Amino acid sequence: MIKRIENFDKAIEEKVNYIRKTVEDAGLKGVVFGLSGGLDSSVVAALCKRAFKDDALGIIMPIHSIEQDELDARLVAENTGINLKKVDLTNTFDAFMKSVDETKVEMSIHNVKPRLRMATLYYYAQSLSYMVVGCSNYSEYYTGYFTKHGDSGADMFPVVDLLKTDLFEMAKCLGLPDKIIEKKPSAGLFEGQTDEDEMGFTYDELDGYIMKEIKLDENKKRLIDRLHRINKHKMTILDE
Repeated sequence: MIKRIENFDKAIEEKVNYIRKTVEDAGLKGVVFGLSGGLDSSVVAALCKRAFKDDALGIIMPIHSIEQDELDARLVAENTGINLKKVDLTNTFDAFMKSVDETKVEMSIHNVKPRLRMATLYYYAQSLSYMVVGCSNYSEYYTGYFTKHGDSGADMFPVVDLLKTDLFEMAKCLGLPDKIIEKKPSAGLFEGQTDEDEMGFTYDELDGYIMKEIKLDENKKRLIDRLHRINKHKMTILDE
């Protein structure tokens, strides 16, 4: 049962303890995660730093990416004090796209990117005896707004039970930069792309609907219900 967070300090402590215990129970040393410059990965970065100090590694993985996203990721790394590494996957992506056939669907091309990033995170995780931490939240999980075996490829998901709108508040409690908190959520697929424009509704509307706090117009209700229904096959990954 998803609930709104009432005590963010307590929630942060619980998340940090969960990350630490999950890694220690597996006999591993630390955590690695993708750092995109967005809200979710920034919250995860702050939580991981509290859990593992010098054994929290964020990796920037550009693939024809927007330069500002890297600058924002570096801002978060400086703010949280995590270790940071950049692995440019642009040439890897280009080589892959040259290897596949001519039948290229736009979304299948976009989804190659998070899958390459997932493989990169596991390379470093195995090399360092770390665990891969996923950054998906419940709002994305509910609508299937993530890539199967891409950003859903991780060993743990500490914020998957949190609504996007609650993550904004948690970010404030963690002391993350205002620039990150105020940034429009985006997958960074192309300049000007935002999650809310792509989905057709806002996170306030989505979270309010999930929690039965608001009534939406029928068009948005049908859209959310349809996304939830057709993406059921993706949700089992995060339930494991």
